[in-house]
Amino acid sequence: EAIAKAKNVTYYNTLTGFKWIGQLMTKLEGKETFIGGGEESYGYLIGELVRDKDAIVSCAFIAEMTAFYKDKGSSLYDALLDMYVEYGLYKEELVSITKKGKSGAEEIKAMMEKFRNNPPQTLGGSKVATLKDYELGFETDLASGEKKQLELPVSDVLQFITEDGSVVSARPSGTEPKIKFYCSVNTPLKDKAAFKETDQQLDDKIKSVMKDLEV
Repeated sequence: EAIAKAKNVTYYNTLTGFKWIGQLMTKLEGKETFIGGGEESYGYLIGELVRDKDAIVSCAFIAEMTAFYKDKGSSLYDALLDMYVEYGLYKEELVSITKKGKSGAEEIKAMMEKFRNNPPQTLGGSKVATLKDYELGFETDLASGEKKQLELPVSDVLQFITEDGSVVSARPSGTEPKIKFYCSVNTPLKDKAAFKETDQQLDDKIKSVMKDLEV
């Protein structure tokens, strides 16, 4: 999203799954040019030929990028670090908690109700500013109480956004006895030499976020 904004490219969020990206492509066909899409499980789609995750074209683009940077005496790794310095270092982690049986399903339901009715005040040391409730269809500014309607389809997903830009999403699995937490944190990277240290700081922040969720 940060890169799209910097390049003045329109960016859309959808629910998880390429069927939602495909639906958006169909909706905007002839109105906007689709460049690419991706999801947290590392599926990617480049161009409009295949309206599903496409590892073949993704690998072809990676090979082309590798050759491009090699010709410049660089590498994909160096290019990635340059991108982190320019746009910030982002890190994501999926945490799944298993709750088996009828009692487990009830516990997961209770956890979602708790987060919905009593959202955490801080996560990872940053104040929670926004709650997005995709089941009720509203985005709430937790400071003012102002609500905005969400345009995405109804889904049992809660999303917490902090003042420093961290995003934590919680949802029950539709196929397994699990509740899943998708945690995304970020911070500026001052230079390439600071990568490992800054990367460790983000690992520590993710642990802090999960501790604050009390799960």
